[in-house]
Amino acid sequence: MRPDKTFLALAVTVLLWASAFPAIRVALGGYAPWELSLLRLAAASAALAVIAPLLKVRRPALRDVPRVAAVGAAGMSGYQLLLNWGELHVPAGTAALIIAVVPALSALLAAAFLGEHLGPFRILGTLVALAGTALIALAGGETAYSTAAWAVFAAAIAQAVYHFAIKSLLRRYTGLEVASYAMWAGTLLLLPLAPATARAVVDAPADATTAALLLGLLPSAAGFVIWGYAVARLSVTAATSALYLVSPVTLAVAYLWLGETPTAAELIGGIVTLTGVVLLGRTKKGTSPAPVRATVASQNPR
Repeated sequence: MRPDKTFLALAVTVLLWASAFPAIRVALGGYAPWELSLLRLAAASAALAVIAPLLKVRRPALRDVPRVAAVGAAGMSGYQLLLNWGELHVPAGTAALIIAVVPALSALLAAAFLGEHLGPFRILGTLVALAGTALIALAGGETAYSTAAWAVFAAAIAQAVYHFAIKSLLRRYTGLEVASYAMWAGTLLLLPLAPATARAVVDAPADATTAALLLGLLPSAAGFVIWGYAVARLSVTAATSALYLVSPVTLAVAYLWLGETPTAAELIGGIVTLTGVVLLGRTKKGTSPAPVRATVASQNPR
């Protein structure tokens, strides 16, 4: 397979995941956060169910169902509910900058519960990333903004818990399989919201419904598949380094699509956060210590 096609797949993934944040803002024009959560997850689950046989996605073993339910609750249901609620008041680009702290939170969980060693760069990177996120959350000066920003931070925590919890599953399943299981479980957990969501579909404007469905089909479903294609043909460092572009690309897409312009304080906080994330990925020799399998599967469609 030619390298240009591989890097094109990586670029498409970055664009898909970056566009998710402004698309959420559009969809929230017609849906409550919880309605959007179910609609997006349902669309993604349906798409993954269609392609699962083609990609040879296996059924999970019965013993793994409780963990699958847990990771679905954290990384899919919880993440979607918190992020969607937060974006009621937080601009799309700002939300992306806050979510960028996920690797730092994942490192803390791994150190606390898995005994993974945090070297000097990783400790410094974690502290810097968290400081940048706190700066963003406090940048707005308004209670509604700050509360929503902390909700987005809580979504980042949910995503970090997901990364931590899937490690044992990744010993027996592929990253795509784990993502599919989590997506289906997250959808099932939100099914009690189906009646309200169905009523919302009838009344919602067309652009909001289109954005919601595209969120499920493109960043969530297609994003996983294309990402898996790219990382299977690249080194871990090359693939994961590209994800540093998600936040900057989100800022550009949000500006072009929604006319959003982040404040100076939000931009500074975002730069600080991304600097911490870059430091987090370094060791004393400047190489990435993350295992291939865990790194590939840990990335989340936004």
